[in-house]
Amino acid sequence: MAVTIALVGNPNSGKTTLFNALTGSRQFVGNWPGVTVEKKEGLLKGYADVTIVDLPGVYSLSPYTPEEVIARRFILEERPDAILNIIDGSNPERNLYLTTQILELGIPVVCAVNMLDVLEKRGDKLELSRLSTALGCPCIAISALRSVNVRSAADLAVQCASPAPPDKRSGVLNPPVSFNAITERAIAELQALLPYPQERGNRRFNAIKLFERDEIALARLSAASTLELERIVALAESELHDDSESIIANGRYEFVERTVAKCLARHRPGTSATERIDRIVLNRVAALPIFAAVIFAVYYVSVSTVGAMVTSWTGTVLFGSIVPEVIGGLLDSAMAADWQRGLILDGIVAGAGTVLGFVPQLLILFFMLAFLESCGYMARIAFILDRLFRSFGLSGKSFIPFVIGTGCGVPGIMASRTIESESDRRMTIITTTFMPCGAKLPVIALFAGALFQGSGLVALNAYAIGIAAILISGLILRRFKLFRGEISPFVMELPEYRLPTLANLLRSTWERGLSFIKKAGTLILLSSIAVWFLSSFGIVGGGLRMLHADEISRSFLATIGGMLSWVFIPLGFGTWQSTVAVITGLLAKENIVATLGVLYGAGGMQTAFSPAVGLAFLYFNLLCPPCCAAIGAIRREMNSARWTTFALAYQLCFAYAAALLIRIAVTLIFA
Repeated sequence: MAVTIALVGNPNSGKTTLFNALTGSRQFVGNWPGVTVEKKEGLLKGYADVTIVDLPGVYSLSPYTPEEVIARRFILEERPDAILNIIDGSNPERNLYLTTQILELGIPVVCAVNMLDVLEKRGDKLELSRLSTALGCPCIAISALRSVNVRSAADLAVQCASPAPPDKRSGVLNPPVSFNAITERAIAELQALLPYPQERGNRRFNAIKLFERDEIALARLSAASTLELERIVALAESELHDDSESIIANGRYEFVERTVAKCLARHRPGTSATERIDRIVLNRVAALPIFAAVIFAVYYVSVSTVGAMVTSWTGTVLFGSIVPEVIGGLLDSAMAADWQRGLILDGIVAGAGTVLGFVPQLLILFFMLAFLESCGYMARIAFILDRLFRSFGLSGKSFIPFVIGTGCGVPGIMASRTIESESDRRMTIITTTFMPCGAKLPVIALFAGALFQGSGLVALNAYAIGIAAILISGLILRRFKLFRGEISPFVMELPEYRLPTLANLLRSTWERGLSFIKKAGTLILLSSIAVWFLSSFGIVGGGLRMLHADEISRSFLATIGGMLSWVFIPLGFGTWQSTVAVITGLLAKENIVATLGVLYGAGGMQTAFSPAVGLAFLYFNLLCPPCCAAIGAIRREMNSARWTTFALAYQLCFAYAAALLIRIAVTLIFA
């Protein structure tokens, strides 16, 4: 019999880590809220018919955020056979509020208490036997990060989900929270208003939601039932001198406080290591300089020092000398035709090889970013920049998509779903791809190495330009009527600092790196071949033939690029080669490197671009509309062709204006 177990818990409680451990999935785990924005499914290892569903992290089952809507809809409509509720043991007061709601759903529940080691380091102890008695359901200590007891928790959930009679199951089916007599009377009366037939076992949950005037619950009532509901709720509010939502919330928090007081023994009050670190990194004066120093260090190591040394070997020696010589020798021995040599050496090796040469830099960058995400510092950056963002008309919640977008623009755009305000969400979608993603790093590294002796300041400036573009766009877009309005509030949990495991860091690095290599082996490879063919063939004397090196201006590619190159003349790179690179970059930004590698070869960049023009070209491609995959994500999230067109047009105009100003400024400075 097929069994479905839902993983439910607060953001950053360890759900995705547990999901990875139970299913073997490769979902990345970050130590900050917002990593999971959709439900994910996987089979429980060792079972052929047990599905584990990882729901977005939520603080309650009230429909205030997109994550809460997704989680609630799945639980109520698809009715999992059991719920594995992950509780952050280092902060039980906050986590148990959600637990009180889950226990009212009539679904067997197992509570997996995670991160008790953090609690114990503070000298505190949580008595799980008492907690289990108070909640009326099994509670088991786990460590999702170290895979301790995770299988036992899953097996217990499977046992609870078995088709045994309710009184024989391990999971609770009777909610432990009792409200005051007036509220309980109102809840009992509201249960009579529920539509019939009612879903299995969650009558009390829906009645409580009706008492809170929950919009989703109210939508199911008839007009007559709604009038009766208002009478019942208004009477309770009058007797208790409070609004219905606060009455329920206070009742839950009172239960949580009593439960924690019974189960949690506090032995050593004092300042935690997290609080001591935050006094420094969140200092009003030092926070921004520390943030700038951290980001500079990340890109200095990955682009200018360690990464540059390794990339220099892979790009110049491996793909610039060893691979071409070996393949060239094989082609000579096989007596390959000129077009075959050109295709393999000038198309595949020169194009895709140029991109693959930057893999070491990317892997180092991905590793360091994964460390910042996993240890908890990324959440602090969002807190640091919230005030700055709000002063420019942006929501602090926008920072989460921006950070995710540094890896890939597609999940960054999707992460905008966490923003409630429609105008703030649209602004975030439009500006997220201004942050350089991993695909743009090879472009940054190429120009830094070719024109600026590999200076790490080029990479740092690229991210500074991205942030500046976002802030300036906030001021510009807020002037449009459609983007006006109050900025949505930003409330975000700052997790405990944790030393990430090497396995988690390597998994993240490998997954991101593998994704890049797969793209280089498919889309970029095909694009390199297309660029080689279009640049090597043309119509001469009324017939198609392969061109000599000095005839490239007569190629198909030169013709295509020449038709559009006039657009970029004011920016300084109005050549057909640069124009073609911009066009291929719309398929994948790494294609820019591959295209320039095919057209200019080794050493051709210095003669093709001056520093001013090189920076204009670089920043135009960093800010212009993203790759086709990200454009598709913009279309899905906007759910409107008109808004998608506006987003792309704005990005294009902004990139053009920024590149023009940069070229003029750099020219004047170095004149």
